[in-house]
Amino acid sequence: MDDRFSTATKALLDSAALRCAKRGAKLTELRRHVLGLILESPSPAGAYELLDKLRDDRGPSAPPTVYRALEFLTEHGFIHRVERLSAFVGCIEADPHDHGHAAQFLICQNCKKVAEIDDHDIAHAVQEAASRIGFTLARTTIEAEGLCAACAG
Repeated sequence: MDDRFSTATKALLDSAALRCAKRGAKLTELRRHVLGLILESPSPAGAYELLDKLRDDRGPSAPPTVYRALEFLTEHGFIHRVERLSAFVGCIEADPHDHGHAAQFLICQNCKKVAEIDDHDIAHAVQEAASRIGFTLARTTIEAEGLCAACAG
């Protein structure tokens, strides 16, 4: 099943499987396949796009199948949902102990590519601003739109 993925993606999938095992979870073949598709996608992948690719590779698949896999992968910190695009991006290389880190995305308005940044100063500033008004954050995702270097040039 993994032969359709690059060597780099296979290594990330193996890393994800090990991290799951350490947590007492399982990266099933389906979850692994969905994660591989997201990691190989040149831009954020939507649920129905993933469903179409799964159908091409595995035959009939129902939407709940993909949504359950996406929920698992999000919960374990292997992907992020980019709300503005209703799509998902991979995040395996983050600190394996920090699967709830604050996500910060730069979204190109032209080509729709997404860059994730991990700026602790931004996360800290949001946390401090919330604390000043007595708000307790459960999760933080920041999405900023503009033009990527390629589209701006």
